[in-house]
Amino acid sequence: MIPLPLARIAEITSGALSGMADPRAVVRGPVVIDSRAVEPGSLFVAIRGARVDGHDFAAQAVRAGAVAVLGTRPTEAPGVIVPDAVTALAALATEVAAALPATVIGVTGSAGKTSTKDLLARLTGRIGPTIAPVGSYNNEIGHPLTVLKADADTRFLVLELSARDAGHIGYLARIAPPSIGVVLNVGTAHLGVFGGREAIAKAKGELVEALPRSGVAILNADDPLVREMAGRTAARVTFFGRAERAAVRAEDVRLDERGRASFTLRTPSGAAEVNLRLYGEHAVSNALAAAAAAYELGLPVATIAQELSQAEPRSRWRMEVTDRPDGVTVINDAYNANPDSMRAAFAALGALGQGRRRFAVIAALRELGEEGPALNEELGRLAGGAGLDGLIVAGPDAEPVLRGAYTAAGGLPYPGQGLPIVHVADAEAAAAQLGAWLRPGDAVLVKGPRAMELQRTAELLLGGVAK
Repeated sequence: MIPLPLARIAEITSGALSGMADPRAVVRGPVVIDSRAVEPGSLFVAIRGARVDGHDFAAQAVRAGAVAVLGTRPTEAPGVIVPDAVTALAALATEVAAALPATVIGVTGSAGKTSTKDLLARLTGRIGPTIAPVGSYNNEIGHPLTVLKADADTRFLVLELSARDAGHIGYLARIAPPSIGVVLNVGTAHLGVFGGREAIAKAKGELVEALPRSGVAILNADDPLVREMAGRTAARVTFFGRAERAAVRAEDVRLDERGRASFTLRTPSGAAEVNLRLYGEHAVSNALAAAAAAYELGLPVATIAQELSQAEPRSRWRMEVTDRPDGVTVINDAYNANPDSMRAAFAALGALGQGRRRFAVIAALRELGEEGPALNEELGRLAGGAGLDGLIVAGPDAEPVLRGAYTAAGGLPYPGQGLPIVHVADAEAAAAQLGAWLRPGDAVLVKGPRAMELQRTAELLLGGVAK
């Protein structure tokens, strides 16, 4: 973070000093919301959540080295008292972002944001110091916290922007105005919140609307709703994808026996071969988006291809592929799920599990509104028709998924025939059921909405401790 005295932080956040806080004391360390992450020189932001009130940890944070606490009520610790801690956090990040010499790059889309952000951060790291969140720090709290990690040496801020509702991406973009905006796709995630794909596209397009005339919009040529966003920005537009119209595109895409893609990366100034270490054909689109942004920043095509070919998964529970000693392959893609990412995950299982017995653990998708039952039944049909040797549906609201799976599998199974389809209560029960089914050499996909915490299933299968 750019060093700031408490008096200046109070001014920026419209706050008041309390608890004998020294106005000249300087915050130099990271801004954090978890007292366990405090370092000497930190600012601890006390946020009151549904289960935990950060103010209760104020004294602990200061003992660990925090200069002060940014909160909404006085504590025993030196503090800056503000009306709303999240609003104050955004104001502080906005001020710091305006003082940075860094180029801000925003990434949004219904699927693939985190993977694309990770790839792009690796590429910009070849040019200069880069700050990017690990995982999905993409909301009104994680976004400013990431911005506040930057300092005077930071050259690139690669940020992931999620759309919780209409206007949300625009709000995040005002905190750290982007020069480059990457839009990956418009799918059906959060369909229940927005009411339709057109409304989702309107929300995602807030990113390109935030770009200056001197900026660049990186748009997916293969998605019609994303292509149309070219008319919503004053910035220059570059398309990526597989279509001929894409300036940065993939040609001759092929998958190896592990479901990893190779392709020719074609740009206006030349081509190079890319051999991804990431799993699933859907990774090609994410790689192209990152490549298009890096190309606009002036990275040579050969360097882009080299970095993409060396990139490993950086954020947890996203197409993590692990082989057990007995040859069972576990695909842990349990961070979250929507209809589009489910289709991509089953395609990856089909490629990686070719010639092997295949199993899947899934759960009913959420935030789909009135279309939820129909889309969950479609998910069941997808799973039931995926050539599996066993399917486990975990958690509540599973009836449409089960109905779709039974339909695709040819009706209810009976002893000795049909696809075994089992409904279990939770992640632990899913792991126990799989334990009875699996044999050496099998392949398993684990994927579901975040609230189901199905990563526990994968970790139990691998003999680890669930976190």
